[in-house]
Amino acid sequence: MKLTMAQALVKFLDNQYVEFDGKESKFVDGIFGIFGHGCVVGIGQALEQGGHNLKFYQGHNEQGMAHAAIAFAKQNRRRKIIACTSSIGPGALNMVTAAGTATANRIPLLVLPGDTFACRQPDPVLQQVEQPTGYSTTANDAFKAVCKYWDRIVRPEQLMTACLNAMRVLTDAADTGAVCLAMPQDTEGEAFDYPEYFLQKRVWHLDRRVPTAREIDTAAQMIKNAQKPLLVVGGGVTYSEAWNEAKAFAEAFNIPIGETQAGKGNIPYDVPLNMGGIGVTGGPAANAVSKQADLVISVGSRLTDFTTASKWGFQNPAVKMLSINVCAFDAFKMDSVSVIADAKESLTALTAKLSACGYKSGWGSELAQIKADYEKEIDRNYSVELQGVLSQTRALGEINKAIDKDAIVIGSSGSLPGCLQRLWRSSVPGSYHVEYGFSCMGYEVCGALGVKLAEPGREVYTMCGDGSFLMLHSELYTAVQENAKINVMLFDNQGWGCIENLQNNQGTDTFGTRFCARNPETDLLDGPIIMADFAKIAEGYGCKAYTVKTADELKAALDDAKKQTVPCLFDIKVGHKSMSDGYDAWWRVGVAEVSTSATVQAAYEDMQANIKKARLY
Repeated sequence: MKLTMAQALVKFLDNQYVEFDGKESKFVDGIFGIFGHGCVVGIGQALEQGGHNLKFYQGHNEQGMAHAAIAFAKQNRRRKIIACTSSIGPGALNMVTAAGTATANRIPLLVLPGDTFACRQPDPVLQQVEQPTGYSTTANDAFKAVCKYWDRIVRPEQLMTACLNAMRVLTDAADTGAVCLAMPQDTEGEAFDYPEYFLQKRVWHLDRRVPTAREIDTAAQMIKNAQKPLLVVGGGVTYSEAWNEAKAFAEAFNIPIGETQAGKGNIPYDVPLNMGGIGVTGGPAANAVSKQADLVISVGSRLTDFTTASKWGFQNPAVKMLSINVCAFDAFKMDSVSVIADAKESLTALTAKLSACGYKSGWGSELAQIKADYEKEIDRNYSVELQGVLSQTRALGEINKAIDKDAIVIGSSGSLPGCLQRLWRSSVPGSYHVEYGFSCMGYEVCGALGVKLAEPGREVYTMCGDGSFLMLHSELYTAVQENAKINVMLFDNQGWGCIENLQNNQGTDTFGTRFCARNPETDLLDGPIIMADFAKIAEGYGCKAYTVKTADELKAALDDAKKQTVPCLFDIKVGHKSMSDGYDAWWRVGVAEVSTSATVQAAYEDMQANIKKARLY
């Protein structure tokens, strides 16, 4: 079939399917795009020509639309994607950050940036970055560091191997992430006689990897030898849909559960063994249990510094690590004994093996008391009263109580992911969606659009700081275009409060983290706070907006928003430093070894003392 490279690409993507547990579904829902000279007459022409079933979504910032695509794929448990296309140069480079977000979180993202001319004859073209050290280097080489697969299609026939390799990575549970197919603008329009078999329907099978008998025997023996095991539920439980198996495993053997950001929401908060979030942004229950555990059973977790408290959280000198993960790279972290297999298959096999020998952990009634104390602490945070201003934790509590149980909450950066992991009470799988692998500011609003496109029948609430909103909220306009009703819960604390806390906790006075005017007397940013009216900004886009300063105003706004059909923004004015505190977890950051400040010197000494308590690898 004689087609341009771009036409063949569109036809190929339109015919890709995945199969999971016997259910077949279309893999590529559509394409986000912002057209420019590097793509509008190539892939843009192919999309406009029709003859396909791909929906076109109009983005308004390349990073923003790619973040929406990531959220769409994450909410669909990596079994459906929206590709993203851009022009060359700045348009392409805007997607590099999003590619990093996708790869860090193991989420499939297909980016299709335009590129300079393969023939080089018109060079240098508009928006081309020339490199005198190598003429084949273009701006799109920047994607190499943040992609799991990268290719540049300089001849139309190269599309075939490029597409197959792209799909190989996009549908690989162990090694997925961002994929970049750079498309020189002349090649996009060049024709080739593509074989029919390349363009036909193709089904990619997302088979569950079954653990070996040796892996299960070894893991079961480790658990039988443990008195106080801890089950860490990570994102692998989400993508495997293994929440029932994880709950059954914990209950069968009386094993407490700690949740990562990617794993939270799989087990209802009120399950007695669910100790909630673990690690730096975790709560008091899971962090207390983690220090006593003699075996950590990690299921589908990357064991990041926030989950492990910089490898400091597991204080039992006899503690051992057992990791169940489809990705070998993750399964061997922290010197873990590994089961390289699907979460559901592994937990099912382990439950059968341990049940046969009558295993029970040595945990006793202390778990019930730890859980009860934790629930009281959540209630305390949800009822914090401040003079003349709303606290962040109180606002979060009112939202948690008011919204539907199956509503989806989103977060990504700042102090809100910490408050969410510690305090949010989640009851329904798929209702907690926090991007914390990259913790990318600006994901919140754009990601909310992607989640709503994935789950149009559910209410979506994104928890966003004023700093993140200012960073990127481009797809709020797209949400208006798409009639995608999202709820932006904007917590305005007039600065980057999370980083200010980190700054202060490590001995440095507040500097550059509050949104102040420049003071002409000091020539520093220590003048009056600049109070923004975010509600007016949202109204200008066509959203319904609310300005909230009290709990009663928040309750009324939440109730009214349920009746709206357009995107809603809540401009919630919260008190400075009114977020939740950490709970006995340590985060290693680079503190100055030499300083004139006594508080910084003390922070450095504290860091050195904690380093000695942490595992080395």
